[in-house]
Amino acid sequence: MWSQPEIAHDHLPDPPAPEALETLAVLRAAIQARAALAELKGLCQALPQPELLLHTVVLQESQDSSAIEDIVTTKDQLYQAVVNPLDQAPPGVKEVLRYREAVKDGVLAMRQAGGISTNTATLVMQRIKGTTAGLRTLPGTKLSNPATGRIVYTPPGPEQLAGLMARWERFAHEHHHMDPLVRMAAAHYQFEAIHPFADGNGRTGRIINVLLLIHEELLTQPVLYLSSYILQHKPDYYRLLREVTERDAWEPWLLFMLRAVEETAKRTIQLIREVLTLKEGFTGDMRGISNKMPVMELAELLFSFPYVKVNTLVDHGLGTRPTATHYLRALTQRGLLHQRRIGREFYYINHRLTDLLARSGSPDPER
Repeated sequence: MWSQPEIAHDHLPDPPAPEALETLAVLRAAIQARAALAELKGLCQALPQPELLLHTVVLQESQDSSAIEDIVTTKDQLYQAVVNPLDQAPPGVKEVLRYREAVKDGVLAMRQAGGISTNTATLVMQRIKGTTAGLRTLPGTKLSNPATGRIVYTPPGPEQLAGLMARWERFAHEHHHMDPLVRMAAAHYQFEAIHPFADGNGRTGRIINVLLLIHEELLTQPVLYLSSYILQHKPDYYRLLREVTERDAWEPWLLFMLRAVEETAKRTIQLIREVLTLKEGFTGDMRGISNKMPVMELAELLFSFPYVKVNTLVDHGLGTRPTATHYLRALTQRGLLHQRRIGREFYYINHRLTDLLARSGSPDPER
């Protein structure tokens, strides 16, 4: 227990032994969460184009994980930025899109290294923040309540970080007899309590959760939309983190994270099925518009990028600029796309998809 929030928690202990963490309630919750993950994994493996998920689910995950840190963007801004040069995007949008790239780079680095390490976490943080910084080097980091300004936690000092991160790595990988979801949740607390970086710790930790699930072969793609649940239960998330530190209240924290995994997996399964059903109907409606239209390839593109421009089709090899313009105008006339002028650009919006994503995700801050 640690009840001195204004003093650095330099002697942060490792999580307890498996027999202390894996209570009956925790194991029951873990079984339910693993069943939902197994269904999600099977659904993803059956998909011919899993990249579709990475452009829809991961984009929402990026937005919600950033929103937890009060980096607010709208979906319209994100969908526009995805098909534009990144240097044209507002700063908040750039940071959200960097989160998406950090997920991809983190998966690649984790697979190459054969597991999670301090280097993996550092790479993820660097991608999110667009920096070359590493572990914290300056003393004085303190976490406070944004509403009251009261200090709620002081993480370990910089001189302790290398050793604590090495212990975090060992815990994340050595306890093979512990349920992997319980280990993930305990390791997430440990990472957040260490607070190894000057910024980006929360988002890095949430990406690492998904990387651990892939490493444990509970998922094949980083499609678990976990930040939506945390955003919707943000006060509980931070309260339960503090209660582990202050009271060793591990069971409520573990149950929270296991419920998050289960509910998120179920929501993601529903979202994927709804997107696939919508895509099937959309593709059927495209047939007959033009014998020359590459229906399947164009449908894949329009369900990977909710907003497209003429150049988007040209860049993906779906025709010259006049041909791409013809396709998009024909789909707009059929009512499959909406055309919108934003500044000097014309965007073609898969409004059925954006409506579906809006219903399934967290509320847009401007709606």
